[in-house]
Amino acid sequence: MYQNAYNIYKNNSVNYASKEQLLLMLVEGAVKFAKIARQAILDKDIKRANSSLIRVQDIFTELMVSLDTTQAGWTSTLLSIYAFIKEKLVEANMTKKIEVMDEIIPLIEDVSNLWHDAYKEAKKQG
Repeated sequence: MYQNAYNIYKNNSVNYASKEQLLLMLVEGAVKFAKIARQAILDKDIKRANSSLIRVQDIFTELMVSLDTTQAGWTSTLLSIYAFIKEKLVEANMTKKIEVMDEIIPLIEDVSNLWHDAYKEAKKQG
């Protein structure tokens, strides 16, 4: 019963979230699944590592395609960062090297922090 209520709440939170809130959910998911993948690599759980890494890759693909590249300046830099992270995620998935995860998890956390900070600033000004 409680699990069903939670699923309804979760679905509604996604269905009624703003664009900005959805973006925050994506970056939070990227951090979460990157850390799950890292632990799965340590545990030698190849299947879980693979599925978690693919989820993070999918999130960064979504972030890349949703960027407004018509805006000058920082979007091209952000696109390059996203592409680098995706490339490293593929490398981590192919090699299952913990060092690759240790290199990119801080970058993924930085991306998440960047979007959280931007969201807070926009709310202050809005």
